[in-house]
Amino acid sequence: MQDLKVTLVQSDLVWEDIPKNLDNFSRKLQILRGTTDLIVLPEMFSTGFAIQPEKVAETMDGQTLQWLKKTAADLNAVITGSIIVKENEKYYNRLVWMRPDGSFETYDKRHLFRLGGEHLKFSGGNKYLVMELKGWKIRPLICYDLRFPVWSKNVYANGQYKYDCLIYMANWPSRRNFAWKSLLVARAIENQAYLIGVNRIGNDNEGIPHSGDSVVLDFRGHALTRIPTDTEGIVTEELSYLQLTDFRTDFTVGLDWDRFSLEL
Repeated sequence: MQDLKVTLVQSDLVWEDIPKNLDNFSRKLQILRGTTDLIVLPEMFSTGFAIQPEKVAETMDGQTLQWLKKTAADLNAVITGSIIVKENEKYYNRLVWMRPDGSFETYDKRHLFRLGGEHLKFSGGNKYLVMELKGWKIRPLICYDLRFPVWSKNVYANGQYKYDCLIYMANWPSRRNFAWKSLLVARAIENQAYLIGVNRIGNDNEGIPHSGDSVVLDFRGHALTRIPTDTEGIVTEELSYLQLTDFRTDFTVGLDWDRFSLEL
């Protein structure tokens, strides 16, 4: 199995200005052409965490989808982030997993942030998405999903793990960054998987600051790389599949995981 190069993009976002955000990311990502396998952007990377979706929602052939297709092709890498989508008169906080060939998969955020009113305007998803990339199995999730360990839980059955890497993309406020950092470590440890956490920086339209604290963790919960707090940055980390399988072979906690089913 090949190792996997993953790139975290920690950035400020311009409130509800899709063209400006896309232009900013286009300039920042140019340096990544041909250097990485997977690029992870923050939640709602083209608008900020806007909970008045009627102002900025796009369709699945809108400018952000077109930008994702072009960028993935230009950089020859998968690129993923969430955007605001209107479909069948409903609004979704939708993660898009865009491949260089223009094909893509989606995941609609399951756990909507009630304290921020997200549940009043958006519809939640119920799709369990695991993507494959270079033989790796990757589970991408969005922000508030981090607080729900059952939805995030890995599965071991018939000698196989459901996934090898978890992703959380977020607009997670600074005032709760202790929870962000702590829960990321917990999810990595309890699921015996690599973990990628990508969060925005800067203030939103309500003046709420976001500290970033983006990180790549290994299957022990140890940080492989971090982007400094309150700093824009792009970092690439190479994940070792051999180290992951060796650890799982030596520490077989997966054999004792509880078995359960989810109501979707």
